[in-house]
Amino acid sequence: MRAIELFFIKLVILEKLKHMKIQKDFYKKIAIFLCLGLFLGLGGCSTTSSQGKKDSYVERPAQQLYQEAEQFMDQGSYQKAAKLFNEVERQHPYSNWAIKAKLMAGYSFYKINEYNDALAALDHYIKLHPGHEEVPYAYYLKAMSYYEQISDVKRDQEMTAKAQEALQEIIRRFPNSKYATDAKFKLDLTEDHLAGKEMSIGRYYLNRKFYAAALNRFLQVIENYKTTSQIPEALHRTVECYLALGLHDEAIKAAAVIAHNYPDSKWYEYSYNMIKGYDIVLKGDNKQ
Repeated sequence: MRAIELFFIKLVILEKLKHMKIQKDFYKKIAIFLCLGLFLGLGGCSTTSSQGKKDSYVERPAQQLYQEAEQFMDQGSYQKAAKLFNEVERQHPYSNWAIKAKLMAGYSFYKINEYNDALAALDHYIKLHPGHEEVPYAYYLKAMSYYEQISDVKRDQEMTAKAQEALQEIIRRFPNSKYATDAKFKLDLTEDHLAGKEMSIGRYYLNRKFYAAALNRFLQVIENYKTTSQIPEALHRTVECYLALGLHDEAIKAAAVIAHNYPDSKWYEYSYNMIKGYDIVLKGDNKQ
């Protein structure tokens, strides 16, 4: 009996210990959750407080904001100026100051080469105020934001094409404005750049003796970029390609165009010597 009683006593003790362990774990988990909740609550309050302080809205007169932005711009602090110009529109979206501020924000971004932000601001301005007297200037700044991103002819010419399109739009929309004159000058440069890219590709094919592909590129330059400085060389390269392909009559015609339009060009001299050399070969063949 003694052994049986001791056995049951042990069972009771073990059960109590087990129950106490469960309670201990339970309360331990509750304590952890409470501490975690308290920590998160304090962190949330801190974040909310700091963010509220950072994004606090202090309304100020539109003219005051605009003039302060102008002061930053005069000091060359275009980033600060752009921020304040945007603040004018944020606080006073329907004021006359907001119209001017959006345009000047675009100008400020343009001055520090942040072209994507400049284009976004200028597009927004043009969309909201298409009839405003300063719209021609907005289009001009937009074109310049593309123009100043033009890269070397060996690289992608996406920005050159966009600059060309934007400059053409200025000439079409505002033909008598002062911006149209500068746009025409810069348009010539962009077209020369695009022609240069085609010439670069054509030379690549020519150096690898892909004459038909090279000829196609040079003919595109002649057809699409007639007023550029690339034309004399493009004509000479067609002479070179025609001769390599055995199209001697076409080569002579192309050389004649160079002789008529660019008689003092080095490319005429190159073409003349090349045609002369082929003539000698042809005469030798005829004698045989």
